Amino acid sequence: MKNTRPFIRTIAVGVAVAITATLTACGSSGGGSSNQSGPTGSATPLPGKGKPAITMGDKNFAEEYLLGNLYAQALRAQGFTVNLKGNIGASAVIDKALTSGRIDMYPEYTGVIYTELAKLGDRPQSAQQTLQGATQWENERGFAVLDPTPFQDADGVAVLKDFAQQHGLTTMEDLTKLGKFSFGGPPENETRYQGVVGMKQAYGLNQIQFKPLSIGLQYSALDKHQVDSIAIFTTDGQLASGKYTVLTDTKGIFGFQQVVPVVKKSVLQAEGPAFEQTLNKVSALLTTQAIVTMNKAVQIDQKNPAAVAKAFLQANGMA
Repeated sequence: MKNTRPFIRTIAVGVAVAITATLTACGSSGGGSSNQSGPTGSATPLPGKGKPAITMGDKNFAEEYLLGNLYAQALRAQGFTVNLKGNIGASAVIDKALTSGRIDMYPEYTGVIYTELAKLGDRPQSAQQTLQGATQWENERGFAVLDPTPFQDADGVAVLKDFAQQHGLTTMEDLTKLGKFSFGGPPENETRYQGVVGMKQAYGLNQIQFKPLSIGLQYSALDKHQVDSIAIFTTDGQLASGKYTVLTDTKGIFGFQQVVPVVKKSVLQAEGPAFEQTLNKVSALLTTQAIVTMNKAVQIDQKNPAAVAKAFLQANGMA
């Protein structure tokens, strides 16, 4: 997706992360804002004042904690009452929370909706096809898919840089040179086409020895040589270290993964247009540079996700 943000937004990414050092860590859940005016202190009534409270969820890894806080805090700054339930679980779990009414919305990845939840096929040909399929499926269930982020966070496979050089690994196909090799990733990766299934079917990597690892633990396992390769997200903060080689997915099994807020349609109607506009404004700010910088602050620098989100929103005039 074409990025038309002003250049000042790029500068703000670095400013936002710097601000986090001075912020007091805060939790990733809570109620609505008590502000009576906009985030800049104006006397204009906040559009969310008096609207029904909503419950937002996020999934079970660092980037999702950031996303949940970004969307929730931006809404609270506009006077909406948002209860954030963090770390609900993987896509199948949080989707049940959505359809059962335990939550009203959450941030999801378009490719996950298309392939894993809707099961529309394993190989969408473009980001636009992926978005359209995901939107139509959610719409039929009574949920709206809002604007996608400029960044995409696809799955991928990484190895240690020294290991890649030793074995001549640059693409996924090169893994056939290894014979048997171990591959660590979240448990659901074993049954997904955008994971072990696709690696076997598209690349013929039938020699994989899969080792289930909780999200966030795979880098440590690779560093300790407990596995030869790992499942990664292409916006992981750890990749900024330069220690790892991400293998090129020449057959495109990992698809397209923009983030979209998935929201109950009745909630959008009840909350009014400013609710959707606020969420879309946050999404528009989330470039690859922005999300990688914030992921690094959380995953490597051990900053609190809520504090990092707050700093980013403040730097961009949304908190």
